[in-house]
Amino acid sequence: MKKSLALLAAGALIVLPAGPATAAPPSPPPPVDGLVGPLHVSAGTGNSVIVSEEFAGRLTRIEGGTKTVLYAPPADEQWDVAGTATQGSSTYVVESQGAGPEDPRPLAGHLVAVDAKGKATTITDQIGAYETTHNPDGDVHYGLGPNAPAECSSQLTSLGFPASYTGETDSHPYALAVQGNTAYVADAGGNDVLAVNLTTGAIQTVAVLPPRPATITQAFAEQYGLPACIGQTYNFEPVPTDVAIGSDGWLYVTSLPGGPEDASLGARGAVFRVSPSTGTVQPWIQGIMSPTGLAFDGSGNLYIASLFGSGVLKAAAGTQTAQPFLDKPFTADVTVQGNMLYATTDVFGDGTLISQKLTP
Repeated sequence: MKKSLALLAAGALIVLPAGPATAAPPSPPPPVDGLVGPLHVSAGTGNSVIVSEEFAGRLTRIEGGTKTVLYAPPADEQWDVAGTATQGSSTYVVESQGAGPEDPRPLAGHLVAVDAKGKATTITDQIGAYETTHNPDGDVHYGLGPNAPAECSSQLTSLGFPASYTGETDSHPYALAVQGNTAYVADAGGNDVLAVNLTTGAIQTVAVLPPRPATITQAFAEQYGLPACIGQTYNFEPVPTDVAIGSDGWLYVTSLPGGPEDASLGARGAVFRVSPSTGTVQPWIQGIMSPTGLAFDGSGNLYIASLFGSGVLKAAAGTQTAQPFLDKPFTADVTVQGNMLYATTDVFGDGTLISQKLTP
């Protein structure tokens, strides 16, 4: 079933006793507001960060509080400009058309390299075509199990939910991480992670994320008129939303639960650990409310953006439990630049880029 995705820490003034002059630690940059749907943020060149203003269809480079448009495809083409990653002097971005039922256009997906002057070079324009040809989750079963009551199937169908189906053809390249000559793309529509060769543009599937099961509770069944479904398990589609490369060489991928994003069926979002060489997928952190972004710091701590949850979560290096770290509303993404954490918040209103100095 197709789906769409629909802190300024005050710098402390340290007063030292008389003695040799000592430089004060750098303060976090001031917040930057007025961003239009800033669903993605990544570390850029120098001390800059790159924000994808997805609702405006552009990439904005921010440094020292100053905003500069780095890249914007022609406005009349209405490309969905999504996640970015910078390597050397190039910023890579994924953009797409045709994702989900709201966009009836044919599937199209690009990986584009943008240099420091804003010159764009298309690495591949075949991401949508790859999904159309290969549909990597086409043999994955979603929905109810084979022994579910027929009445439950009927009640679900009447609400517009397919009772049982296999992966459909859909693609929404949403985020990426770059290492060496490879870009790893999290495809929120395809339910998979792809690898793109930065020289040739060749695409291959790294892994398909597993379905996200949920037990239909009595409260949920009563709310939606599904009395025959109480206690049944429904396998929702995973929705990969971000990817980062850990110090162990594995990919870490956030995934929405594919069903309700509120707490009606529990906090079911997750971080998966994916081997880029074998495609092995392991659950790493579970029970997260709507995880849509993640980033590692230099010590291996993992920060996770919880869009409809409690802001930014932190999992200490090597651990599989995330704790609240920064409480901000509608936090869509995080990145780390040096010893500074950046996050985009209030992304459905006056979007803001905030920062928080990280301590060792």
